[in-house]
Amino acid sequence: MVKKKLTRAEIIKKYQEHKTDTGSAKVQVALLTQRIMELAKHLRSHPNDQDSARGLLILVGKRRRFLNYIKKENPKEYTKLIAELKLRK
Repeated sequence: MVKKKLTRAEIIKKYQEHKTDTGSAKVQVALLTQRIMELAKHLRSHPNDQDSARGLLILVGKRRRFLNYIKKENPKEYTKLIAELKLRK
């Protein structure tokens, strides 16, 4: 969970592995985490918004798949990433 709302470009710059990296799994997880946080905030004030709730579940599942991939490929990077983003598990 990123405290300060970062722009998309700032998130990419922070988590990219090299200068032209905009779509690695780490970057995707960070971007999805930001979107999940925004959507969760929206759902706290609009609890009956079922379409957004479904969208949130889809995003969480997509992030989980990326995290499983990172955990399989590089466990040290996985633990570092979930610590930085303050995710459970």
